[in-house]
Amino acid sequence: MINFTTVRYKNLLSAGNTYTEIKLDDHQTTLILGENGSGKSTLLDALCFGLYGKGFRNLKKDLLVNSINGKGLEVEVEFNVGKKQYKVLRGAKPNKFELYVNDKLVNQDANVRDYQEHLEKNILKMNYRSFTQVAILGSANFTPFMQLKSVERRKLVEDLLDITIFSTMSDILRKKLSNHVVDVRENDHEIDLLEERINGLNEQLNALRENRDKRIKQYEGTVEETQTNINNLMETINEKTKNVVEKTSTIEDQVSAKDKLQQATELERKLNENYKKAIKEIKFYEDNDECPTCEQELNEEHKREHLETHQSKKTELSSAIGKIGKAIREIGERLDEISTIQEGIEKIQRQIGLLQTEIVSNQKFITKIQKEIDKLKVEGTTGTDVHTKIDDSEEAANILHAKKKSLAETGHYYEIAQMLLKDQGVKLRIIKQYVPIMNKLIQKYLAQLEFYVGFNLNESFEETIKSRFRDEFKYDNFSQGEKMRIDLALLFTWRTVAKMKNSVNTNLLILDEVFDSSLDAAGTDDFLKLLNTLTEKTNAFIISHKGDALYDKFNDVIRFEKYKNFSRLAE
Repeated sequence: MINFTTVRYKNLLSAGNTYTEIKLDDHQTTLILGENGSGKSTLLDALCFGLYGKGFRNLKKDLLVNSINGKGLEVEVEFNVGKKQYKVLRGAKPNKFELYVNDKLVNQDANVRDYQEHLEKNILKMNYRSFTQVAILGSANFTPFMQLKSVERRKLVEDLLDITIFSTMSDILRKKLSNHVVDVRENDHEIDLLEERINGLNEQLNALRENRDKRIKQYEGTVEETQTNINNLMETINEKTKNVVEKTSTIEDQVSAKDKLQQATELERKLNENYKKAIKEIKFYEDNDECPTCEQELNEEHKREHLETHQSKKTELSSAIGKIGKAIREIGERLDEISTIQEGIEKIQRQIGLLQTEIVSNQKFITKIQKEIDKLKVEGTTGTDVHTKIDDSEEAANILHAKKKSLAETGHYYEIAQMLLKDQGVKLRIIKQYVPIMNKLIQKYLAQLEFYVGFNLNESFEETIKSRFRDEFKYDNFSQGEKMRIDLALLFTWRTVAKMKNSVNTNLLILDEVFDSSLDAAGTDDFLKLLNTLTEKTNAFIISHKGDALYDKFNDVIRFEKYKNFSRLAE
């Protein structure tokens, strides 16, 4: 089990240059309060950035840095796994990524990607997707389980059931099969070459006995034919190379198109920002008759002039946004066209590679035949040396045939293993065992939330929802409050399954604004009852800006406030 203890952060979003520290395991339930924009949801971004290098909200890394200070973003996350104490330190502007075990820095010789992979696979044993489905239920930029695609749903459940090892084994087997195919092809090729050699030697022997010079002439004809074939292949390669050059010349604008797309996107963002500012200015002059700063009355002429100015600016910005949007779409279409051309180029290049391989094979064949010609010219007519070569080749062929049999047996075992490791193999059998348990847990938590429907997931994790009157529904048919009950039931189900498998088991549970929008009063009461059934090893944080009425329902309360344009913990 992963026991998160502390998170500290500064210069993250609205947080300033002073560390904000939150203890994560002091209380079973904690209510986090604050007005909109006070920084209460920054906790989610801090945890996700510290552990996975990206925020909970869909923001680029640079946008996570406090816009006023413009640098010095740092996040520290401390947690325990068994008897080991871990600390992850991650920063931006400057970039920083450090991992400590029992206060000792882990070797950083590996690159950052390998370092992150070590953290996720060997320590946390959960990726970003698993963390956000088991530990967090957010209100923004979060995709609940029921809104995931079928493939993504299955991947998540595989993570929870700790059966991704079969996918890893499948990937390894796929590589082995690829190498096996190459081995079989090379072995068959060697057999073909040897059989060709043996046949050639026998023909050579007969030719020596009849007319050595005639046989030599035949070999020379073969060389000539092969060389002609090589020349034809070279011509084909030249034609295809010319085609590649021609196609390449049509996509010389790729870099400039990408730059234009980036510039246009940035311009669109700035135009949208200015558009919002213009709307804000219009609303100010429409709603106010006096200056809020000096409290002097604003005359109508002044207000009218400013309103006209900002209305005109709003219209211009709206037109500009439309035009830049059209430009972005056109650039995107050009980039799609370039991508298609690149795929065509790559296909031709692969064809050229195969032709070059064939040329090399023919050249080797010519070299081999030429050596035989040279030997015939110096050997006697009795064919003694030829007999020896035939015997040696037949012995080598027998060894290769034995290897071919062994490769066939290995290939059979690989095929059986491949069938077992497919999605419809071992993994499906394990999933079938857990689907009834999952459905039972979902029904349990839905009942605790006073939502009585028949909810079942099949082995593809597609839902079937029936009312008491056996009417069938889909997730999208329900209201936001009903969807929230389903999302909560699934969240607690995944946590229970993770605990059973000990795959993604953690003390941390964060729910962002579940009371503020979707849940009504009855739903809130039902959720609080469910929350109180959690074990002592669970530390739940409920984020809300309407939670004053719930103040006495929690073991602890944390309040965020805005002070001098920065968010901070209220004293």
